[in-house]
Amino acid sequence: MWQNKSVTEFILLGLTQDPLRQKMVFIIFFIFYTGTVLGNTLIIVTIKFSRNLESPMYYFLFYLSIADTCFSTTTAPRLLVDALSAKKTISYNECMTQVFAMHLFGCMEILVLMLMAADRYVAICKPLHYPTIMRRQVCVIMIILAWICSFIHATTQNALVLKLPFCESNLIDHYCCDLQPLLKLACMDTYIINIQLVSNSGVVCSSGFLLLMISYIIILHSLRNHSAEARRKALSTCTSHIIVVVLFFGPCIFIYTRPPTTYAMDKMVTVFYTIGTPFLNPLIYTLRNKEVKNAMRKLWSIKITSEHI
Repeated sequence: MWQNKSVTEFILLGLTQDPLRQKMVFIIFFIFYTGTVLGNTLIIVTIKFSRNLESPMYYFLFYLSIADTCFSTTTAPRLLVDALSAKKTISYNECMTQVFAMHLFGCMEILVLMLMAADRYVAICKPLHYPTIMRRQVCVIMIILAWICSFIHATTQNALVLKLPFCESNLIDHYCCDLQPLLKLACMDTYIINIQLVSNSGVVCSSGFLLLMISYIIILHSLRNHSAEARRKALSTCTSHIIVVVLFFGPCIFIYTRPPTTYAMDKMVTVFYTIGTPFLNPLIYTLRNKEVKNAMRKLWSIKITSEHI
């Protein structure tokens, strides 16, 4: 259990205080969250039961969909419940758990995106060595290491937040427990702690984005020596990845690489990468990927056929 004797609960102000807008928030984000869960579950089931999607790229996509679903679940259900509640309270322990879960699954998503970029780099730039380098045992080890690193990152962030004393206001001007709003409430000088938090989350986001962009530049540069068909297929895959990277990392960098200051737009920026991006990922990876779409059609046709037998 998390410990802090000064505060037992926080009050989340949410996205809006207007009753009519709160109902609109519920409807909009219920659609987004339902779409996120259904879309990512469809990808998970398709990859799990399709023999045509056993390559490392889809192995990593499987875990990206899991991370997306869990990451969105850390904030969306609370947002939906609070949109219909008069009193939007969250206990201290629940708040700390939410911070931990957000950073656990958020970091996992970053690391899986990096693994997917590494997979594309080896496939395009080192095709002859691809079966050896990206064999299943190596992929499993990389995913395990990604979970371990994510756990360490989330634990480190929580250890810093747990040091904060909250002895005056318990009003969080946000729809979830996040680092910057909590730093703002602390009744102590948070300059050093903010530097530590930024050096953790900020470095993870910025370095991850930089490495991914460098890898994709190298990949795109190497495509000049490939056939037109190979370039088309590689560009289609890489474009999907780049779209996801920009949509996810842009808001993360904005939130976690700056001084301990909160802005009015912070809540909407956080909404975008915690709820919006997990909703868009299944659309991006299915609409732009013929193999995934064909596998879905095949599984669906098998299911319909079995029901009529």
